[in-house]
Amino acid sequence: MVKNLMAYEEANYQVVQQFNEFEIRYYQERYVIQVSYANQNGGFQKLFNYISGQNNQSQKIEMTTPVTQYASDQGQVMQFYLPARFDQKSAPLPLNDAVEVASIDSGYFAVIRYSGFASDKNFYKHASLLKDALIKENIEFQEPPIKATYNGPFTLPNLRRNEAMYLVNWND
Repeated sequence: MVKNLMAYEEANYQVVQQFNEFEIRYYQERYVIQVSYANQNGGFQKLFNYISGQNNQSQKIEMTTPVTQYASDQGQVMQFYLPARFDQKSAPLPLNDAVEVASIDSGYFAVIRYSGFASDKNFYKHASLLKDALIKENIEFQEPPIKATYNGPFTLPNLRRNEAMYLVNWND
């Protein structure tokens, strides 16, 4: 078994229901830095600069997983999760006005996991499979789907962990 040599803190969740093709997870409120962008490479570098010390405390912040992306009215939104020790008050403020510290409300998410490249084609294929499975199970969900990636660009495609997610209405 090949282990991930770079151990990143991962957003904490509980699996509340397992289905054949997907699972329902509960996430507590969590904090992110995020940026809206129009071009494909516009988000990552701004967020990477923030965790590399371009913030009001010149503090380097360790990378966490996943990196999430979704479509919004302003284009694309990319998010880096902050380590659990931070909240909205304790997180260093970004020096770049395009980057913001935000919170994601607690909630339930349907998640399908897949490997390979995190291309839009691969993501939308799996988001569509998840959407069809949710409709089949009569589970209400909210658009847009969220792309979650866990590995760096040098990880072999067959060893990569990617996910497509939808926020769902779920009663335990």
